[in-house]
Amino acid sequence: MSKGENILSEQLQQEINRRRTFAIISHPDAGKTTLTEKLLLYGGAIHLAGSIKSRKTQRHAVSDWMEIEKQRGISVTSSVLQFDYGGCRINILDTPGHQDFSEDTYRTLMAVDSAVMVLDAAKGVEAQTKKLFKVCKERRIPIFTFVNKLDRFGKAPIDLMDELENVLGIRSCPMNWPVGSDGRYRGVYDRQTKLVELFAADETHGQETRTSEKYALDAPELRAALDEETYQALLDDITLLDEAGESFDEEKIACGELTPMFFGSAMTNFGVQNFLEEYLRLAPPPAVRASSDGDIRPEDERFSAFVFKIQANMNPAHRDRLAFIRIVSGRFERNMSVWHAASDKVIKLAQPQQFLAQDRQIIDEAWPGDIVGLFDPGIFGIGDTLCDEAHKFRFADFPVFPPEKFARVQAKDTMKRKQFVKGVEQLTQEGAIQLFRQAGAGVESYIVGTVGTLQFDVLTYRLKSEYGVDLELVMQPFEVARWLTFPEGRPVTPESLRGADRGMFVYDREDRPVLLVNNEWALGWIKDNNPALELHPVPPDRREI
Repeated sequence: MSKGENILSEQLQQEINRRRTFAIISHPDAGKTTLTEKLLLYGGAIHLAGSIKSRKTQRHAVSDWMEIEKQRGISVTSSVLQFDYGGCRINILDTPGHQDFSEDTYRTLMAVDSAVMVLDAAKGVEAQTKKLFKVCKERRIPIFTFVNKLDRFGKAPIDLMDELENVLGIRSCPMNWPVGSDGRYRGVYDRQTKLVELFAADETHGQETRTSEKYALDAPELRAALDEETYQALLDDITLLDEAGESFDEEKIACGELTPMFFGSAMTNFGVQNFLEEYLRLAPPPAVRASSDGDIRPEDERFSAFVFKIQANMNPAHRDRLAFIRIVSGRFERNMSVWHAASDKVIKLAQPQQFLAQDRQIIDEAWPGDIVGLFDPGIFGIGDTLCDEAHKFRFADFPVFPPEKFARVQAKDTMKRKQFVKGVEQLTQEGAIQLFRQAGAGVESYIVGTVGTLQFDVLTYRLKSEYGVDLELVMQPFEVARWLTFPEGRPVTPESLRGADRGMFVYDREDRPVLLVNNEWALGWIKDNNPALELHPVPPDRREI
């Protein structure tokens, strides 16, 4: 190895070791976006946090950049946020919590090395938390748990630990422990340093970092600051955790069998800094990724990455389109040429950008674990592999969701046909909707499939705001879609299918035949009357989530 190669190898390893790339997941309204913003506040990336609760009078969450998110107070698309703290380069992916936008969240989880699961202290494990946890578990993603909203009345910490084990099947290891009870918590006890951190009163409603004092467990100042009942309860809890609690085990954490657990309140900045620092100490750096050529290690000096998200019109003034890539190995350099697996062509990666929500800056280099936005002239797709042209391979395809809701959509104004087609095609390429055309129908309308009904609201809103198109949308009665094939590649047509009139025969964007039906009973009738027909919940060459 030459001197120059050795220097690059050392620099590559250093940059890998300081990367932390993670997603924040939760049920809606557990405080996920608030926690994201407070991590940025403590990281110095922003200097004043907005109140998520009072969106009409306060600034909106930094990670919610789309106008519809600001109006509704929910996240509908994943945001990419990057900042430095404590010698680490942090890449946070703030994800939608609502189940109708699960597909975007699932794709985002393909790009991270760990996940932070936010729980509402009062509600515990909720429905969407279970679904997202399942995906993390299947991918063996290390999970860190942040119990939020300790400023309110909630379940006892011990009960929340039991709930994690009984509902999710994962044991927990508290890294800190709340001091106090029933929404009147004063601070946290750090089990590693054995220090109690008591927080000053929140005078800024969470807009600024919160001051605190740390005390040894037997310090007279601590005894003076706490009433006897609170102090004794803390000692009893510590004894119980030390004697009967789960031991810290890095191997179990790494494979998703044990979750480090933290307590705090993102709204009032209670325990946030403690969580951030401990997370950075414990969380894994960029991991190995499987490919058609075996495992690709971050330390491999040959560049590789994959596209996990496409987003149009982040800057409405420029009508731009960005492809977000996760760098897997090697060093990324501005204007470098790489092999694009989907087109089998060598392309130049132009205008690379990194983000604080919609704020962005051009960069010259990036490293494994980093998320980079690339100008996309329309060549990238979700899951595309980018790599060194001397070492061609493909990362595994992303799994997809079967659509469950369907609507016929067309432009109200036929003069807006061109803008309508452009907008619908764009949202399809982003993965927000699935697009079908009805066999024998004209070209003036499409059938759109989604995972949830809220996606139709986003479709309507974005076509109006970004493309100036008022949408005519008629919901369809279908709930089940099946891609159709016959053995030996024999074509499937409406004429070759007995009972095609019991549903709607459509084609997807690749001209593959698909049947939409009302329910599973109708699907069973089709299958019984076409015994050679093969039915697929997603395209035959894709995996179902």
